[in-house]
Amino acid sequence: MSRSKMRRNDRQLPAGEAEEILRSGRYGVLSVVCDDGYPYGVPLSYAYDNGKLYFHHTAEESLLADSIHGKTKACFTVVGDTELLPAKFSTKYESVIVFGTISESDDKIGVLMQLVDKLSPDHIEKGRKYAENAAPRVAAYEFRIEQITGKARKTS
Repeated sequence: MSRSKMRRNDRQLPAGEAEEILRSGRYGVLSVVCDDGYPYGVPLSYAYDNGKLYFHHTAEESLLADSIHGKTKACFTVVGDTELLPAKFSTKYESVIVFGTISESDDKIGVLMQLVDKLSPDHIEKGRKYAENAAPRVAAYEFRIEQITGKARKTS
């Protein structure tokens, strides 16, 4: 997979730094294309592990669920730390964009536990009970990353 070159390649982050932003980020925007051709971006909490992102969403009928058929091409964006630089009309920032395929996972408990491990690490046993109770009501998704790009402005 090859996307166009980054315009400000002087701000491109090494893959390891981009992965660290994915590991430490809490929220991102998942973007898919709907059946009618319109793009749809939905903010989600997520977990990252070994080249995959993990999400959950309602199991009810939804625009996201309707847009994911089999393995769907998708994009996920995370914005890390930011700081406005008003006098420079700019912003210090760090961000990551990944491209890949998203599909529904049969391992709902596993996906939910990825999220518990990341977002509630001090409550693993309570989180396991929550995951077991929530599993029938949610859809769980795996996003296989094919390309990762990180970008940052680090100087004031």
